[in-house]
Amino acid sequence: MITRSALSVHTIEHFNSWQDELANAISCPEQLLSLLGLDNRLLPDALRASRTFTLRVPHGFVRRMDRGNPDDPLLRQVLPLGKECVEVDGYTLDPLAEQSQNPCDGVIHKYQGRLLLIVSGACAVNCRFCFRRHFPYEDNQLSSESWQKAIDYIASDNSIHEVILSGGDPLAANDRRLAKMTAALNDIEHVKTLRIHTRLPIMIPERVTDAMVQWFAHQRLKPVMVIHCNHPNELDNNVRTGLHKLRLAGVTLLNQSVLLQGVNDDVNTLTELNSELFQVGVLPYYLHLLDPVQGAAHFDVPEHKALQLMSDLKARCSGYLVPRLVREIAGEPGKTWIH
Repeated sequence: MITRSALSVHTIEHFNSWQDELANAISCPEQLLSLLGLDNRLLPDALRASRTFTLRVPHGFVRRMDRGNPDDPLLRQVLPLGKECVEVDGYTLDPLAEQSQNPCDGVIHKYQGRLLLIVSGACAVNCRFCFRRHFPYEDNQLSSESWQKAIDYIASDNSIHEVILSGGDPLAANDRRLAKMTAALNDIEHVKTLRIHTRLPIMIPERVTDAMVQWFAHQRLKPVMVIHCNHPNELDNNVRTGLHKLRLAGVTLLNQSVLLQGVNDDVNTLTELNSELFQVGVLPYYLHLLDPVQGAAHFDVPEHKALQLMSDLKARCSGYLVPRLVREIAGEPGKTWIH
C-alpha cells in the first residue's frame, strides 16, 4: 500500500512551447515524488543516485504516469534508485568503447559506411539505463570550428553514405541550427541518408513543429528517424499526432527499444507496443539488450529470458511487428543479432 508523502505540494505544468517544456524539465527528486503522491522514503536513495546522474524528466511525460504507483513502467525509467550506486562487475563507464572511436570532436565513426554526429549533449530526459550516462559531452561539443572539421572529415571519405545525428538528443537543437547543419551535409554528394536518433517526439511531442516538418519534406537527403519508445503507455494522442505529421512529410519512422526488467520484459507489453506504433506508421527496428553501463545493472534481462520473449512474440505477431533482438559489443563491426 502506498503511503502519501508529506512533501511540499507541486503541480504538473503545461507550457506554451517545446523549448519551455525542455528548459523546465523536472530535476528535483522531491518534486517528482510529490507530483506522483509517492512515499518520501524513496527520497534519500533518489537524491544519492542523482548526484552521479541527475534526474531529468519533462512534465508531459510525468502526466502519463500512474499516480501513486512506484512501479509504474514510465517512472522506473527515470527515477534514480539506490541500486545505481552499487558497483557490479562487468558494468563500465564506457561499455561500447565509443571514446576510442572519436576521430574529432563530436564525431563517432564505429561502423563502415555511416558516421554519427553528437549534435547536442542535451536530452529531454535522463533515462537511468542510458549507455552514455557517463559520456564526456563537454569534450564533444560541435562548435563552429569542430563542425567544419566534421564536415571536412565526412567529405574526405567517400564510403560514408549515411550520417546519423545523435546526442544527447539532436532535436534538442532548434530548427534553424538543424537546417544549417543539414544544408552542409546536402552538399556532400556521397551522403545519401540522414538518420536522426531521438526520444524527443515521445517525451515532448510539441517538438514536431511545422518548421521541422517542412525541413524534412524539402531536402535531398532521405530522412530516417529512429525514435526510442519502451512502453505503450508512452504513447498518448499528442505523440501519435506528431508521429503522423512526420510520416506525412516522408520520414521513414523506426523504433528501437531497450529490454528493461520491470518495464517491458513481458510479451503482452511488447506486443501492444509494436502494434500501437505500427498504427501510426512506425516499424519496430531493434530490441536492445541492456548495454552494461555502470549504474544500470538492475535493468538487465538475462539473454535466455529475452530469447523466450522473442519466441513468444514471433508466435503472436506478424513478422513486420517483430524487432530484431540485438546486443552492441565494443569493437564489433555492427550490432550482434541474438537468435
